[in-house]
Amino acid sequence: MNAAASPAPALATGPLLLIAAVAILALLVLIMRFRIHAFLALVLVSLLTAFAAGIAPEKVVPTLLSGFGTTLASVALLVGLGAMLGRLVEVSGGAQALADDLIGFFGEKRAPLALGVASLIFGFPIFFDAGLVVMLPIIFTVARRLGGGLLRYGIPAAGAFSCMHVFAPPHPGPVAATELIKADIGLVTLLGVAIAIPTWYLTSYLFGLWIGKRIDVKVPELLSGGPMAERDLNPPKSSTVVLLLLLPLAIIFVNTGLDTLGALGVVDRKAGWFLVARGLGATPVALLVAVLVGSYVLGVRRGKSRAAIEKLLDSSLGPICAITLITGAGGMFGGVLRASGIGDALAHVLDGMGLHIFIAGYVIAAALRIAQGSATVALITAAGLVQPAVEAAGYQGLERAAIVVALGAGSVIASHVNDSGFWLVGRFFDMDLKTTLKTWTVLETLISVMGFALAGLVFVLF
Repeated sequence: MNAAASPAPALATGPLLLIAAVAILALLVLIMRFRIHAFLALVLVSLLTAFAAGIAPEKVVPTLLSGFGTTLASVALLVGLGAMLGRLVEVSGGAQALADDLIGFFGEKRAPLALGVASLIFGFPIFFDAGLVVMLPIIFTVARRLGGGLLRYGIPAAGAFSCMHVFAPPHPGPVAATELIKADIGLVTLLGVAIAIPTWYLTSYLFGLWIGKRIDVKVPELLSGGPMAERDLNPPKSSTVVLLLLLPLAIIFVNTGLDTLGALGVVDRKAGWFLVARGLGATPVALLVAVLVGSYVLGVRRGKSRAAIEKLLDSSLGPICAITLITGAGGMFGGVLRASGIGDALAHVLDGMGLHIFIAGYVIAAALRIAQGSATVALITAAGLVQPAVEAAGYQGLERAAIVVALGAGSVIASHVNDSGFWLVGRFFDMDLKTTLKTWTVLETLISVMGFALAGLVFVLF
C-alpha cells in the first residue's frame, strides 16, 4: 500500500508517538488540574510540541498559524452565520413555536427522537458544524421547556450530524474516499445512509437518553446573547421557521446535485454558469442567504426596525467568540501533529501488520484519527493507503462501498483534545473538558464501533 508523498518526519516513529502522547497528557493536565484556559493551553502545547517534534524553527509559527487559520476558515463563517440565524429564530419566538409543535406532534417523551430525526435530515447535505449550529436554538428551547438536562436532547441531535458527516456523501471525507477506492458513489450513499440510521439510533439516541439521566448539563445561554429572550406573544408559525431552516439545506442540496451531474458528465463542469452556481451554493453562502432572508421574514416583516435587527445580530457574535478561538486552537494542535509526521509514521507502521484489508483500513483510520484529530484527514489518508490492496484483491460493488463506510467508522473514533469538533461541541454545550470526554468522546467511539460492525456484516454477507 502506498500513500501520497509527504515530508519525511524529523524523528523516528517511536519518539514521535511518545511526543504525541506526552502532548495530549500535558494538555489534559493543564486544563483539568491547573485550570489554564483551553485556548492558552492549546496554543502553548502546540508550540512546545512543534519544537519537540523537530519542526524547523523558522516553520514553527507558520505551522501554528496554518493549522489555526485553516480551521477558522472552515468554522468561523459557519459558526458566526449560524449564531446569527439562531438568534433570529430564538428572539422572534420561532424556536419556541417549532418546539411546541414538535412536542405536540411527537409527544414530550419522544422529543429527543424528534430532534434526532430532524438532525438526520438536515445532516444529509449540510456539514456537521453548520447543521449543529442551526439546530441549537431548537435543541435549547426544547430542553428548557421539558427539562431533564441538555444531553437528553443534544446528544441525539449532535450524533445524527456526526453519523451523516462520516458515513454518507456528499460530505468531503466519504466522497474523497469513494473516489480513491473507486467505489460507486450511489452504492456508498445508499449504504452510508442505511448504516448511519441504525447506528444513530443504537448509539446517539439510546446513549443520549442514558447519559442524560446520569450527567446533568444545564442549558447554556451561548446562542442567546444573554438571558433567554422573553416569550413572543405573537410568534411566527412553525412552518415559517421550518422553511427558513430548510432554505440553506435546499441551496446546498442543489449544489450537491450539480456536482453529481458534473461528475457523471451530464453537464460541463468547466462551464461558466456551472462554476457560478457551484460558488453560490457553497455552505457559507447558503447560510448567508438564510440570515438575510431571516432578517426580513422574522424581523422587518414583523415590525422590527433595521437598527434593532442590527443590534440583535451583533449580540449573537460575542458569546461565540471564545468557541471559535478555542476551535481554531484545536485545529492548530491537530495541524502540528500532522506537520510533525506523527500520523504518517503511525500509518506506515500499521500498514505492515498483515491484517485483512477490511480490518486494516479501519485500524489505520482509527489510529490516524486518534493521533492527529481530523476525521476527514484520517479517512482520506487511510483510503489512499489501502487503495492498492483493494484493487489487487479485486473487490467490487458492495464490498468496496462497505470498505469506504468502514474507513469512515474508523475516522470518527475517540474524538478528543486534538479534534476541533471536540471543542466545538464541548463549548456549545458549555461542558468542561472532563464532561466532554465522558459524553462526546464516548459517543463518537460508539458510533465508530457500531458503524464498523454493520459495515462488516455487509462486507461478509453480500
